[in-house]
Amino acid sequence: MAKSAAVPSIEKITIPACHGKAALVKRRQHIKVINTHGTQVVDTWALNADNTGEFMSMEHCRVAWERIGPSKGDTMVTNRRRPILKIVEDSASGTHDTLLAACDRYRYQQLGSKEYHRNCADNFWEALVEVGMKPIELPSPFNLWQNTPVESGGVIRPNPPVSKKGDYILLRAEMDLVICFSACPQDITSICDKKPRNAHLEIF
Repeated sequence: MAKSAAVPSIEKITIPACHGKAALVKRRQHIKVINTHGTQVVDTWALNADNTGEFMSMEHCRVAWERIGPSKGDTMVTNRRRPILKIVEDSASGTHDTLLAACDRYRYQQLGSKEYHRNCADNFWEALVEVGMKPIELPSPFNLWQNTPVESGGVIRPNPPVSKKGDYILLRAEMDLVICFSACPQDITSICDKKPRNAHLEIF
């Protein structure tokens, strides 16, 4: 009797609302990021596990794709123009942002916050330190489910989310990497429907 194929183990991780999570991923493993509630933007970074000075770069990706956003089957590249992640599936059909910087304490000050506000920039550093990594700079993120299209006249504005509960993107690692996510804490503009919530991911 033939042996059944081994079922790959699945590591399930919650990205808490307003916080970040990072994980080490081996080449050819898959990362499924799930928009649990349908309204949450998730800032995403990927760095070479052996050299965090090489990382997924939005400006290099746009050159590789010759457009401002990716589609299913596209490959994300690093600042050394090497493949790092491939988009295998995307239930949101490319409704993601590659243009906006991660929110930081200065952004919230501009928006009127008088006290410290959690932010994606700090979430990046905290999450990577938690898994023992020491990144040397903050790359521009791949903003999953962020609805900020370039509008008439070149305008970019924070629009409410159009993603649905359970939307997901499936990525395949093209090198050994560390993946980092931030469940964006933005509760002043409309990009997270003014109510940051958690998201989930699976690694297998």
